[in-house]
Amino acid sequence: MKQLYALVLVILSGALPACAVYRKCGFNGCPGDANITANVLSSLKNYPALEAPNSVRVQTMDHVVYLNGQVNTYLERATAESVARAVPGVTRVVNSINFDYGGR
Repeated sequence: MKQLYALVLVILSGALPACAVYRKCGFNGCPGDANITANVLSSLKNYPALEAPNSVRVQTMDHVVYLNGQVNTYLERATAESVARAVPGVTRVVNSINFDYGGR
């Protein structure tokens, strides 16, 4: 019986730190994340260079904005990041936007 308790203790000691690392807002995101995403997308529309054929996707988790997609130049990539950083409520921007072949 003591071995069973020891096994349970070992399993729990490995699982509990994972619970502490789990984000405070869960899978649906934090309150305000959807508004931040909408505001970033709305702000990006003010920059015609970022519209089609370029493609910038925005996702917000725990007030961190993740930018993905493809643009033609470094300036367009930097502009998208700058626009996202200026939106109220954004704590950080992770810019994973790639360049189209023509932008290298």
